[in-house]
Amino acid sequence: MPKRILQGKVTSDKNDQTVTVLVERRFIHPLLKKTVRKSKKYRAHDPLNQFKTGDRVRIQECAPVSKTKRWEVVVQ
Repeated sequence: MPKRILQGKVTSDKNDQTVTVLVERRFIHPLLKKTVRKSKKYRAHDPLNQFKTGDRVRIQECAPVSKTKRWEVVVQ
């Protein structure tokens, strides 16, 4: 099964080897027919500490690295 890849914006890089990524998705509400924006934050593994707040990154599913980290940053 392929791993999911999401794109988002780094909102925090304060922890060592960890970035917090805000992923926003848009969809049309089934009843109201209005575009709805939903966002979710993911904690991703960044082993080289190379991404800073404000960067656009892609994250990919991986095996658990810690209690909260289930994603890793994909280096382009």
